[in-house]
This record gives sequence, C-alpha cells and structure tokens, in this order.
Amino acid sequence: MIEKPTIVYTDGSCIGNPGPGGWGVVIESPAGTRELSGGAPSTTNNRMELMAAIRALEEIEPGSPVQVVTDSRYVMDGITSWMDNWRRRNWRTANGKPVKNQDLWQRLEQAAARHAVTWQWVRGHTNDPGNERADALARAASDVSRQ
Repeated sequence: MIEKPTIVYTDGSCIGNPGPGGWGVVIESPAGTRELSGGAPSTTNNRMELMAAIRALEEIEPGSPVQVVTDSRYVMDGITSWMDNWRRRNWRTANGKPVKNQDLWQRLEQAAARHAVTWQWVRGHTNDPGNERADALARAASDVSRQ
C-alpha cells in the first residue's frame, strides 16, 4: 500500500520589502491538520517564503512522503531548477554573484532531504483553501512582527 503524502501549504508575507514579515504553514496529514506561523521584525518576503517551507518540512516526521504546495515561484524554481547549478558554482548565480538567502536555501535542502518531497506551485489568491489559510497565517504573523 502506498502511503498517502502529507500535504503542506506554505506562504510568506512582508509589510514593506524589507520590513516586518511572517510565514504560515498548514499541514494536512492522516493524523489531522496543524498550523504553524512565525515571523521576524526585519526581513524580506523571499526569506519568509523559504522559512515557511523549511519549518513545515522540519516539523514533519522524517521519511514521510510530502507534497509542498507554494505560491512562490522563487521557492519552487529555486528548489526544483536553480539549486543544482548554484551548488555547482559554489553558491554563485549565473552572473557570478553570491546567491541571496544561501543560509535558508541550504537549510531547505537539508529539511527536504529528510522526506520524499514533491513540489507544486499554485497561483496565489485564487481561492485554494490551503493556500488562503497559509496566507492568512503569514499576514497575521507579519502584523505581530510589526509591533
């Protein structure tokens, strides 16, 4: 029997960019649904998008099949297309500049390595319930980080 994957919805938010930011996660597993969120007083939207995926994957039991659903092309393209080349070029972009958020990309790579992960991109704000809830959690965490 094939184990049903845990579905993870992730989103990041920032008030200004940079500015106070937040991340939100909805984890739907056979054991039930859990929500996580957090933030930082001075950050960027991309860092919060990465943190959402990282914290979700770190929270789930190692070895579990996981489907990560994100509305971030940055996260989606980075983990599925760009990372191999960055690593090959010693964490440099195609034009030789250092990769932004290298610390979080490496942490995401480690967190993903603990699971059989598939990545799915969804357009944000299109009434996908999991994405909408992750967005609400991220925005609320941004508001808290602003105070």
